[in-house]
Amino acid sequence: MSTALGYRTFGSADVQEFFDRPDPSPGPAEVLVRVAAAGVNPLDHLLRSGHVRALNGHVPFPQVLGMEAAGVVLAVGDEVTGLAVGDRVTGFALTGAGTYAGTTLLLAGSTARIPDALPETWAATIPVAGTTALDVLDQLALPAGASLLVNGIGGGVGLAVAQLARDRGLVVVGTGGAGKRERVAATGAAFVDYTAGDVVDRLRAHAPDGFDAVVDAVGGDSLRGVAPLAAKPDALVSVGDPSVTELGGAPVQRRLDRDGLERVAALMVAGRLDPNITATYPLARAGEALALVESRHASGKLVIDMRL
Repeated sequence: MSTALGYRTFGSADVQEFFDRPDPSPGPAEVLVRVAAAGVNPLDHLLRSGHVRALNGHVPFPQVLGMEAAGVVLAVGDEVTGLAVGDRVTGFALTGAGTYAGTTLLLAGSTARIPDALPETWAATIPVAGTTALDVLDQLALPAGASLLVNGIGGGVGLAVAQLARDRGLVVVGTGGAGKRERVAATGAAFVDYTAGDVVDRLRAHAPDGFDAVVDAVGGDSLRGVAPLAAKPDALVSVGDPSVTELGGAPVQRRLDRDGLERVAALMVAGRLDPNITATYPLARAGEALALVESRHASGKLVIDMRL
């Protein structure tokens, strides 16, 4: 039995509630994990709100918030290979099983061991922010020296993209709120404050002929505003807004596999990627963390630490 934060119907934050649930039993390709830390992401409130029912509309209630976690394996399914009881791991939860909880089920194929040098709080940021950044840059396959615009650079995904792009020798410019300038500057990226006048004009000052590629982490009107700055339409990739296809661009192609998790973990251990955790919360205050992410005012990455 463990405590979880979830919801019994789709809706706004007021449908969230704490409840106790029995520890679930892993299916053939699943692992049961005692959660040490869980990442907080925009997808969490989108799932709760019912905005992506293709992902969780078929899942019975109550559903638990959260999609990424790090912890210790308590049990493995019959078909699981490469993971064993007692392993420290990070991975993606089954939709609805959630990670804002004491225990959860992770998909074995989307779960990897954590290197000894990596704390669980860092490891809990790998599945969503870390591997999204890796996937989008692999998808673009830009050569060293190419220019990259990151629209919404100040969040967990944007900062990860900036660091991995710098590691590949790309020239990065990013948009964000004024309060995120210092953290972005630490990645080596140029910063454009979207609250200080015409963003497109100031971005063109950095790249008069446009950018070799544009990564969007905001969506909506902001995405449509910067889309013309991509040198060609297929060099526009959004990590969260599928309407990017209407602009000639593409959504990020997510792989969600063990290899990607291991690659990001190795980059962290090597000091080439910092998850930029700006705050950790106990499970009792997980709702506050999600509210901050939902407000779009969160900087960097927020993590729920079950040991607090």
